[in-house]
Amino acid sequence: MKYYVLIHNDGKDSCWGECPELPGCFSHGDTPDELMSNMKEAIALYLENDEATIPDRISEIRELIIS
Repeated sequence: MKYYVLIHNDGKDSCWGECPELPGCFSHGDTPDELMSNMKEAIALYLENDEATIPDRISEIRELIIS
C-alpha cells in the first residue's frame, strides 16, 4: 500500500514527518532519508495495532503549479 509523508523542517538541521492518512503517525530524523526510514517503521507499528482504523480523510490529491 502507498502512503504519503509530509516532511517538515524543524529549524534545527533535522526534520519531522507525518502521514496524513494515519492520524497521529509521526516520526523524526536527522536527514530526510533517515526520516523516511523511521516513518516506514512508524507506519508499520501503526498498522500493527489491531484497533487501528484508517479514516478515509483524503479523497483526492492534485498537483497545483503557480507561475
